[in-house]
Amino acid sequence: MSSPRYLVGIDLGTTHTVVAFTPITDDLESSPIEIFEIDQLIAPGEVARKPLLPSFRYHPTEGEINPSELVLPWDVEPVPGDIDNAIIGEFARELGAKVEGRQVVSAKSWLSHTGVDRSEPILPWSSNSKVVKVSPVVASASYLNHVRQAWDYHHPNAKLKHQEVVITVPASFDESARALTLEAAAMAGLPNILLLEEPQAVCYDWYAQNKAEAEQLLKNIPLLMVCDVGGGTTDLSLIKVGTEDDKLTLDRIGVGDHLMLGGDNLDLALAHKAEQRLHGGAKKLSAAGLSKLIQQTRKVKEQLLSGNAPETAKVTLLGSGSKLIGGSKSIELTREEVHCIALDGFFPKTEYKDQPSQRQAAVVEFGLPYAADPAISKHLAQFIDLHDKVCREALTANDISIGDDQPAIPAAVLLNGGVFNSPILSNRVLDTFSHWRGDTVTELKNPHPDLSVAHGAVAYAKARHGAQLKIGGGSARSFFLVLEGKKKAKQGICILPKGIDEGTEIRFKDRKFALTLGEPVRFNLVSSTDDEYTQAGKLFDIDNESFVSLPPFIATLDSERNRAELAANQKDREEVTLACQLTEVGTLQIECVSVNDESKRWKVEFAIRKDLAKLQRGHEGSTLAESALPARIDDAISAIKQVYGGSTKNVDNKAIKTLRNDLEKMLGKRDNWETPSLRELANALLDSKKRRRRSDIHERNWLKLTGFTMRPGFGYPSDEWRMDQLWALYQHSVQFDSNTQTWSDWWNLWRRVAGGLSQEQQLVIFKDIAKYINPSALRNGKLSKEMNERSYEDMVRLAASLENLPFDKKLQLIEWLFGRLQKTQHAQAHWWAIGRIATRSPFYGSAHNLLTPQHIAYCLPELMEFDWRKEPYIAFAAVMMCRMTGDRALDVDEQNRAEVIAKLKKSKAPESWINMISEVKVLTEAETKRVFGDALPSGLRLLD
Repeated sequence: MSSPRYLVGIDLGTTHTVVAFTPITDDLESSPIEIFEIDQLIAPGEVARKPLLPSFRYHPTEGEINPSELVLPWDVEPVPGDIDNAIIGEFARELGAKVEGRQVVSAKSWLSHTGVDRSEPILPWSSNSKVVKVSPVVASASYLNHVRQAWDYHHPNAKLKHQEVVITVPASFDESARALTLEAAAMAGLPNILLLEEPQAVCYDWYAQNKAEAEQLLKNIPLLMVCDVGGGTTDLSLIKVGTEDDKLTLDRIGVGDHLMLGGDNLDLALAHKAEQRLHGGAKKLSAAGLSKLIQQTRKVKEQLLSGNAPETAKVTLLGSGSKLIGGSKSIELTREEVHCIALDGFFPKTEYKDQPSQRQAAVVEFGLPYAADPAISKHLAQFIDLHDKVCREALTANDISIGDDQPAIPAAVLLNGGVFNSPILSNRVLDTFSHWRGDTVTELKNPHPDLSVAHGAVAYAKARHGAQLKIGGGSARSFFLVLEGKKKAKQGICILPKGIDEGTEIRFKDRKFALTLGEPVRFNLVSSTDDEYTQAGKLFDIDNESFVSLPPFIATLDSERNRAELAANQKDREEVTLACQLTEVGTLQIECVSVNDESKRWKVEFAIRKDLAKLQRGHEGSTLAESALPARIDDAISAIKQVYGGSTKNVDNKAIKTLRNDLEKMLGKRDNWETPSLRELANALLDSKKRRRRSDIHERNWLKLTGFTMRPGFGYPSDEWRMDQLWALYQHSVQFDSNTQTWSDWWNLWRRVAGGLSQEQQLVIFKDIAKYINPSALRNGKLSKEMNERSYEDMVRLAASLENLPFDKKLQLIEWLFGRLQKTQHAQAHWWAIGRIATRSPFYGSAHNLLTPQHIAYCLPELMEFDWRKEPYIAFAAVMMCRMTGDRALDVDEQNRAEVIAKLKKSKAPESWINMISEVKVLTEAETKRVFGDALPSGLRLLD
């Protein structure tokens, strides 16, 4: 590998991608930072170099554009999984304003959206089935790949992969979004990069711009806040200003939570305004049409929020197809209207005590869950309030007196992001801060909000070489490993103290842990920003609000023993200590180190699972594993082992008949068992899986209990490992296959845990039961007989619950079910299944895999023909098919919803059903059970 010749910073933004660089010289401190202008198509056959690469893709239809007009200076090499003819950059942005449904936007926001599978081809989100799609990871990789190829073209002897490259991410990006950013970079041919938080990059750039006078400018500023409002996110950080050995120091002491709220939301609000005026409020545009309109309102926003804005600006919505020009419509938005929406809607004048609205559901557009409250001013106040203690400490350390009833407002603000190109919005934020503080808040000038993050990434790279001040502070919080015990009080050992620098390893040789290899290990963590808890290795009581629970870290430590030994239950145990450090990305890394051989290390990874996003623990402030287990949980496990363990000579056949009742006597009513208890019972049942076949009743009870204790197949640490064990049983099927009830329990087990099955596993199940659901089975005597013997209705309900099935299988399944409706037999099961397959809000599956609103509109007339008073289950199917999500790519049109609501009212349907169609609504526990066929375990709730 060549030695790096350049330091390169890449701002992989929601709206623009920007690249800065500086040559590595002997005088690196004085080496100027420049912007690398990126070659891109700006029109058919026209390539130009621009400082900003719009983060847009366009997927042209075949023959739409002559390939000779898409030629770039280099031979394009798409990343794995990409299409061959994608257009990237300015021309892609312009095309998206003219043609519906072929533009990929906000890939960065999708990269952090945990509600979808970010590795699945789902973008463009609002496109039809004819448009080839890519995943958010591939889309992000394509921008970096374009940058790499442009750089390599101009630097053939200094390829980008050989340079020292820093890519910026929001400070609020969680471990999964950071990991996916690294994956995208590797796909783009950049396997060795550093990640830097964007607010820190802004601060690095400010210092680089003001190095000579920074100390003087910050003389009376002990605490500053970086407010970075980008296209897709609002990213906040606190920087403490100090001195050490008479030299200026900067330390990051706080970061904000992920807030999907930015310039895109303002564009969307303006598009809604323009949409109403274009159509007189009579009808809504399609999702693709709205996306096209947004490209127009983005330009209008920039015009009318500028310092010398005109009175009005025109928004033109072009037609489609042959009506591209003739079908166009235009309206004008005034400067006053845009100012009103921007200032009153997004940056309103608020009091410090005003908190963001706590609606149950986020605002959804184009599949992205934007913040429920768009008032950025309120989110700024909430951020400062959550960091009140460290803010006070930073201010009072510099003899700034703050009363207990006064907010601890930072003395200076550094603004960044495209929206702050507008002096109107910048002044509103400064005025708001000054109002809260009761005194003027200093603005640290940022001359180039669009470029500062890329500049700052290079300045950070300089700082790593000792050529510039490095922002310190290390970890913004302390991390603790929760030690569970029989006592009610919890304790935590500090494994990483607040303020520790990146790359500094903390070892705990005096704290040893006995781990079983080959089985999953769960580490429950909490964090705190409190300075009282910063001594590594010390035990603290985890007993107050300053401790915040984190998602667990999960690891299955590899064993060197062979499978035969492990199968014989010869456990492979290892005594280990912990080694912990903060990585350069700002994430926690934990390794288990063998006491006997320090070369043996097992890295513990953050659990990147969509289940952690889709389900939420009901007990705020505690992890699932921290919930106290019932006093008699050991007795309950012993009861299971007595029935399903040991030799058949010691089996008490009466115990199997009373097992479920016995467990309720020990643990209380079954529906109230909390998830930790359920999974402890599931572990015991899985350990005894080989002995489930002792008798028909043994098998049926095992299936019932395992399905109940493992539902919904995800949402709890180590569920993936449990599901692997459970899936291994599928190929063996049932032992007592002549009993219809056993088949019913078998299918119900898989329906209950379907959320933990992969698409490949669900396809295996679908293949096995599809032949019975296909209406042709009614003409096959053998299949008809088996269908009844094997509990047909339960097969139907299972098939409808397989949400990971590909779109074409779902479409086939619903066509079969409508074909079956000619027979009145099994009507309720069929209608429940139709509602579940055609639902607008999946339980665990990705929304991109749902039937389209057009498919729903095609099906609805058949439902409308029935009497919903006599057959309310058909009405409920209609509710599921028309349930409101707020995402116009999924919601059925207003006319169909109005007709269904009218029929529901006429049929005296419950008000809650009507509300599901008329507004975005979170399901109650009873509604969840009806929709999905089961209540969630106590302590879990579904996130919409």
